[in-house]
Amino acid sequence: MVTTTALEERLRAVAGAVPDPELPVLTLEELGVLRGIRMDGPTSVTVRLTPTYTGCPAIGTMTDDIERVLLDHGMTKVSVVTVLAPAWSTDDITDEGQRKLAASGIAPPRPGAEDRSGPVPLTLAVRCPHCGSTDTELLSRFSSTACKALRRCVSCREPFDHFKEL
Repeated sequence: MVTTTALEERLRAVAGAVPDPELPVLTLEELGVLRGIRMDGPTSVTVRLTPTYTGCPAIGTMTDDIERVLLDHGMTKVSVVTVLAPAWSTDDITDEGQRKLAASGIAPPRPGAEDRSGPVPLTLAVRCPHCGSTDTELLSRFSSTACKALRRCVSCREPFDHFKEL
């Protein structure tokens, strides 16, 4: 069994507080892409990071930002390793991340789900983050980032991003 040291926990909190470059309302911890931190020596650390999808262009920025904050916190060597298995899923977004998405006008994945541990429903009603209506329409399968779709509420007519389920 691997035990986590107090320093690893502090460094994880520091790295986890880094904002996502494409969704700065969320931290990397809230997005669920920060998989772990391991001390390799007194001032050397390895960070495991899983992108939201294999071709995610933000992984380089995430890596640079994590390296910068950990070097600023006394580490002399920071290695960020991309981990593709297990694959990231929208189930990895924390409850706080889900809340922040909705508060910022982005419909979170699987809105209103009480239990996010089960399978993704085949018929998904996307709730408008502005008025709460489920009468929404898809405008584009891709939005400002590949992990979001552009939708519009038929009731209030406001466009909004929807974080797609993966």
